[in-house]
Amino acid sequence: MGDTNGLTQERLAYLDLMREIEDFLYAEVDLMDERKYDEWLDLLTEDIVYWMPMRKNVPFRERDQDITEEDDLAWMHDDKETLIKRVKQIQTGIHWADEPISRVSHVLTNIRLAEPITALGEGEKAMTKCRFIVYRNRVEDETDLLIGRREDTLLRVDGGLKISRRKIILDQSVLLAKNLTMFF
Repeated sequence: MGDTNGLTQERLAYLDLMREIEDFLYAEVDLMDERKYDEWLDLLTEDIVYWMPMRKNVPFRERDQDITEEDDLAWMHDDKETLIKRVKQIQTGIHWADEPISRVSHVLTNIRLAEPITALGEGEKAMTKCRFIVYRNRVEDETDLLIGRREDTLLRVDGGLKISRRKIILDQSVLLAKNLTMFF
């Protein structure tokens, strides 16, 4: 019974977990694109760390130091309370940096587990990595394309998944967008 058409139970458990993680992350970006921010906030743990370090241009020999440390400068370093405030500000309808509202689309790809596991029990964490493209169009002619990678820590809570940590690493060292009113 351990082998089903060449697939072991362990491999099936891994594929099932990966599908659950992918579905969760795809549903999350749909909530952001559809501006369902209250539902999006529900996917975050109360102690979330939502961090976007800055990129640095460094020599090849220092390439492992091309992002700022967590206690250094960052594009954003938010907790749940700050994220709630950002959402409430956007929801006022008079957010100066996003009025009229932007059209945003997220594309996620290359979703994988940072460490291979086959199950995620209640209270356990999984480290994931993925690549993203965030496209934003404002008014008639403002377009931003933000590309990078994310490192997420997902936590099993009440049988479902929540995000307890997100590290967002942009592939640009100079931010070309006028603002960062979108989420990643």
